[in-house]
Amino acid sequence: MADARPTIPPPPRRSFGDRAIDIVIWGGLALLLVVGAKSAQVGKISELFAANDNMRTFGAEFIRPNFSEFRVYGAEMWRTIQMALWGTALALVIAIPLGLAGARNLTPPWVQQPVRRILDVLRSVPDLVVGAIFIVAVGPGAFAGVMALAINTGGVLGKLFSEAVESIDHAPVEGVRATGAAPLHEIVWGVLPQVAPLWTSYALYRFEANARSATVLSLIGAGGIGQPLFDSINSFAFDQTSAIVIVIVVAVSAIDLLSQIIRSRLL
Repeated sequence: MADARPTIPPPPRRSFGDRAIDIVIWGGLALLLVVGAKSAQVGKISELFAANDNMRTFGAEFIRPNFSEFRVYGAEMWRTIQMALWGTALALVIAIPLGLAGARNLTPPWVQQPVRRILDVLRSVPDLVVGAIFIVAVGPGAFAGVMALAINTGGVLGKLFSEAVESIDHAPVEGVRATGAAPLHEIVWGVLPQVAPLWTSYALYRFEANARSATVLSLIGAGGIGQPLFDSINSFAFDQTSAIVIVIVVAVSAIDLLSQIIRSRLL
């Protein structure tokens, strides 16, 4: 009796040219790592495990967090979260129109390419530089930090939003177009329902990231939990540093859990 089992085709073989390109790309990346090791001072990794007095002092105090100023830390962490929330909200105001205008399948090249370059500029300028500019304009405080987060996050989300739009299924859009709807209706009924869950996921992730980035903005006077954090480090009060770090970790973890709940209800 003949064997009725289906014949399994052999795995596809890649051409020599494709394999050569892979070798060049991955070999080039490996070469860059080797060449950049000296500039990045990777050789100092052994010092992390060296027994020295500074590390012993730091470790001894860090494992005994001092929560005597917990009310201050909690209030400043809440201010940091509010900065991150408003920064992300304003970033969405920037990212949604630019993300739609920067999608190749929605706009012509003479619109799409300039918008993409604008998004490049927005996300390329460091938060600290943007924050410093707004501090000059409006003075020190949380608003400068909010605007710094909004500008940078607007550029990042705009790029992610446009790429999500470029990967949509065009059948719903064509169906809406077949009814004689205007281009705006095509976007509202054909594009946004497809990208809304992914856009929401991106926005929530950036909110989590902004809660951490807002901490660094305290270096330039933007307020928040970063100010007592850096003060404790500069004064070598590592027990207070440990307490502040714990507060930040708990807050970011809570934001992550909330984000997971929201994403699960959208998917």
